[in-house]
Amino acid sequence: MTIDIALIGNPGCGLTTLFNQMTGGAVHAGHFSTPENKTKEGPVKGHKDVNLIELPGTYSLSAYSIDDVATREILLQGKPDVIVNVIDAASFERSLYLTLQLMELELPMVLALNMMDEMENNKIDIDLQRLSQQLTIPVIPISAIRNRGTHDLIHYALEAAKEHHVPQKIDFCSGHVHTAIHTVSHLIAADAEKAQLPLRFCCTKIVEGDAPTLKALQLGDPELDIIDHLIEDMQNHLGTDREAAMADMRYAFIEKLCQKVLSRPVQSTKEHARSVRMDRVLTHRIFAIPIFLCIMLLVFYFTFGSLGTWLSDWLSAGIDKCVGVISYGLLSAGVNPAFHSLVIDGICAGVGSVLSFLPIIAVLFFFLSILEDSGYMPRVAFVMDKLLRKMGLSGRSIVPMLIGFGCSVPAIMATRSLPSKRDRSLTMALIPFMSCSAKLPIYAMFTAAFFTDHKALVMIGLYVTGIIVAIVCALSFKGTIFQGDPVPFVLVLPPYRIPAMKSVALRMWENVKGFIKKAFTVIFIATIVIWFLQSFDTGFNMVESSDTSILADIGKAAAPIFAPLGFGDWRAATALITGMSAKEAVVSTLAVLTGASEGANLTAMLTQVFTPLSAFAFLVFCLLYMPCVATLATIRREMGGWRYAIGVVCFQCAVAWIVSFIIFRVGGLFL
Repeated sequence: MTIDIALIGNPGCGLTTLFNQMTGGAVHAGHFSTPENKTKEGPVKGHKDVNLIELPGTYSLSAYSIDDVATREILLQGKPDVIVNVIDAASFERSLYLTLQLMELELPMVLALNMMDEMENNKIDIDLQRLSQQLTIPVIPISAIRNRGTHDLIHYALEAAKEHHVPQKIDFCSGHVHTAIHTVSHLIAADAEKAQLPLRFCCTKIVEGDAPTLKALQLGDPELDIIDHLIEDMQNHLGTDREAAMADMRYAFIEKLCQKVLSRPVQSTKEHARSVRMDRVLTHRIFAIPIFLCIMLLVFYFTFGSLGTWLSDWLSAGIDKCVGVISYGLLSAGVNPAFHSLVIDGICAGVGSVLSFLPIIAVLFFFLSILEDSGYMPRVAFVMDKLLRKMGLSGRSIVPMLIGFGCSVPAIMATRSLPSKRDRSLTMALIPFMSCSAKLPIYAMFTAAFFTDHKALVMIGLYVTGIIVAIVCALSFKGTIFQGDPVPFVLVLPPYRIPAMKSVALRMWENVKGFIKKAFTVIFIATIVIWFLQSFDTGFNMVESSDTSILADIGKAAAPIFAPLGFGDWRAATALITGMSAKEAVVSTLAVLTGASEGANLTAMLTQVFTPLSAFAFLVFCLLYMPCVATLATIRREMGGWRYAIGVVCFQCAVAWIVSFIIFRVGGLFL
C-alpha cells in the first residue's frame, strides 16, 4: 500500500525546498489534486511506495480563501496517512498557531523544525525533547536548504503513519473558551461522528463561526440556538469577538509553551539584525521601487546581454548544424521535396527558432529564483501593497501578478488565495498584462534585430509598459465594473537568506521543462499547420510563393486591422493570429513565413517586414493582446464559464490596439 505524507506549513517556511530534497524534484499529477487545488506530488527518494504531497502554504485552517478550503478538504476528506507540519524555527511562536489546529484533526503527525542551522548560528536554543513531550508528537530538527535531517524526518513520518501515532493532547483551552468548546462537544458529538469529522476540530471551528463546518454537520435549530447563546455569553465575559477569543486562547498556550522550551539571547539575533539593516534600504518608502527597477534592469542586462546572447548564439549554432545534417540526410535519401520542405522549412525552422531562445529563458528564471529564495520578492509585495490599494486591489494580488511574470496559468490559479470574488475577478483581468516567459522569445528576436545596443532598456520598457497599462485599467475599473473595497492584506516577511543552488536549479528546470514541452507539443503542431497553410493554395496545390497560399489569404484579410499600428504586412497579422494558441508561435510563424531556418537569417528577414518603430509597436501589441488558449481555459475554469474569459479577450485586444496605435503615431512624430 502507498503511504501518503502531506507537507503543510506557513508560506516561506521552506515547503518547496523540502519537497524537492525529499523527492529529488520528481513531480506527478496525484490523486489528491482537485479542480480547486492542484497539489504538487511525487515519490520520496528511496521509497517508491511513499507519496509526498505539498499543500499550499497557509497560516490557518480557517476558511478565508479557496486555497484554505481546498487544503481542508484534502486533510479532512482525503485523510493522508501522516501530516508533516514544517515550521520556520526562526518564527517559532507564529508558526505554532497552525500546528495547534493541525493537531485537532487527530491524524498521525510529525513536526519538522526547519532552518535549525540559523537558530544555532543565532544561539537560540529549543528543548526538542520537552517540546515533543508537551505536544505529544515527534519533533525533528532539519535544514531543508542543506538537506540535513530529511532522512530522520522520513523515518519518523513513516513510523507515525504505520503505528497511527496521533497527538495525545489536543485540549489547549482554558477559562470561558474552555467552557464553550466542551459544551459544544457534548451537543455535536453524534453529528461529528455521522459526518466522519474530528470532534475537537469541529468544536473549535463552530466556536469560531466557521460556515463550512456548520454546513457539514447540518445541525438543527435547537442546537444552533444553544450554540449562539454560548458564544454570546463567552463574548460578553471576554469583551471580544469569537475569532479573537480563539486566537487569544491558542497564543496564550503558545506563550506558556515557549517559556518552557525556548531560550533566546537578550540581544537581537544576527539574522534579524541583518534583515532590518537591509530592509532600511530595500523597503525604503522613496527608494524601494527605483531599487527594484534597477535590480530588474541588471537581470535583463545579463539575460539579454552578454550571457544570455552568448548561450543563445551557441545553441542556435548547434541547432543549425543539426538542421544541416537532417537536410543532407533527407536529400541523400531522395525523399519527396514536399516532405523535405515540411521537415526543414516547417518543423525545424519553427521549433528550432523557438528552442534557440531556451538559454535566455533559463538565465532569466535562474535570477528570478535567486530573488525569490533570498527573501527579496516578498519585500516587493510589501512595497507594492500601498500602491495596489490605491488602485482598488488587495495587497494579496501582488503575489499572483508576480507569478504572472513567469506564466499566466499558475498566476490565474494563484488568485484562489484571494478571499473576495471582486479581488479575484479584477486580478484575473490584469494578470495577462504582466509579461510572461512565453513572450520572451518574441522580445529576444526583435531586440536582436532592431535594438541591439539597447536590449535591456527595451526589455524593462516592455515590462514597465505592461505594469502601467494594468494600473490605468485598474483605476478605471475601481469605480465602475469592480466597485467596493479590497480585503485587508497580511504578509510575513521572511529573513534574508543565501539561496540554495539546488533549489534554484530545480525551480529553473521546472520552467525550462515546461518551455521545452510546449516547443515539442503546441509549437510542433502549430508549425506543421502553418507550413501546410503557407505551402498550399485553396485548391490544395503546392505554391511556389507563400504570397498565394491559404495563409496569405487569411493574413491579408486581417492585415488592414493592424495597418494603422505600423505592421500591416500579412505575415505580421498571421503571426499574431497563430500567437493566440501560444505566444512562442509568433516566433515560429515568422520563421516559417520568412523562409528562415536560423536566428541570424530570421533577424535579417524581419527588417523586410518591420521598421524599428513598427517593431516596437508590434512588441507592445504582443505584450498586451489576448492571453494564450491555456490561460483562457484556466480563466474559464476558475470563473465557472466562458463569458468572463471572452470578455477578457475582447478587452485586452482593444487595449493592445489602442496602446500600440498611440505608440506608433506619437513615435512617428519624433522619429
